[in-house]
Amino acid sequence: MNPEKFLSDLEAKPEALAGLAATLTSSDPWRETGVVDSSHLVFLGMGSSHYANSVAAARLREAGVDAVAELASSDLLPRPRKSTIVVAVSASGGSKETLAAVERYRGKAPVVAVTNNEDSEIARLARHTVLMHAGEETGGVACRTFQHTIALNLALEQRIVGGSSLIPTIAKAAEASGDLLDRRPEWLGEFVDAALGPHGTAFVAPNRRLSSAHQAALMLREGPRRPAVGCETGDWSHVDVYLTKTTDYRMVLFEGSRWEPELLSWVRERGSTLVAVGGQVADARFTVRYRGDDDDDVRLLSEVLVAELAAAELWRQTPETAQVPTTPMWT
Repeated sequence: MNPEKFLSDLEAKPEALAGLAATLTSSDPWRETGVVDSSHLVFLGMGSSHYANSVAAARLREAGVDAVAELASSDLLPRPRKSTIVVAVSASGGSKETLAAVERYRGKAPVVAVTNNEDSEIARLARHTVLMHAGEETGGVACRTFQHTIALNLALEQRIVGGSSLIPTIAKAAEASGDLLDRRPEWLGEFVDAALGPHGTAFVAPNRRLSSAHQAALMLREGPRRPAVGCETGDWSHVDVYLTKTTDYRMVLFEGSRWEPELLSWVRERGSTLVAVGGQVADARFTVRYRGDDDDDVRLLSEVLVAELAAAELWRQTPETAQVPTTPMWT
């Protein structure tokens, strides 16, 4: 893992996402996988892959599709049915938990691998492989692969449910990422000062974009090794509000939940520090806006870059805080 290379990986996001849009324009990676004919989808993954999968499965369920997302390490994986298709996501293609889960399903249900490495073990085991086309992540952190997993999951949703073309949304997300990168001098320093406190940072997002909160928190833990957690906006008032009374509580709110008023009343009463991303929020100490942040799917694809760039900045300042593993640890 390397902080300078991690930053380079982030700076390549707009180009990589534009490349994925071009790939999806010319071909449908899900066409031969059989997912459209399945009435039961099981998503498997660990870490970032599971975060992306969880949102995908929830969106599909809302559209009437029987879909679940499970940690591949679970001992309680769903029993396969005749119509089950397993979508196993591993950026490196070598996550041992995901490989073990795939082995459990082999011979019982078709397995579709989603990976960034076409020569990986998961691609060998699966019946079909969908490539992420994210390029090599030389920093050793799943950042572009996380974004591309979300984009491919949206393409899967469109394939099953229908709707307007996804290509303009991915193009807008590439523009949004470029805008955040170009305007770093305007927001990054103040964001870091406001969002990172002595007791850590809480990232909060609506359930439909909960992957952003979990991935953002992971970025602070994985690179600069700062304490951070992810929480759903409505659930925050039931599980995390208690810390506002006893700590220097710092929250980054990915805006857009109808449950924000109760959260904001507690933040205001306790004098906690709130940073908003993607929309204007009352009492926010600082707000980060970016091109296209009025589109919820663009937010889903782009907003986590705010936290990723903060993590890269902190990691570059204090690289000695990060241990350097001998092999990549991403999923």
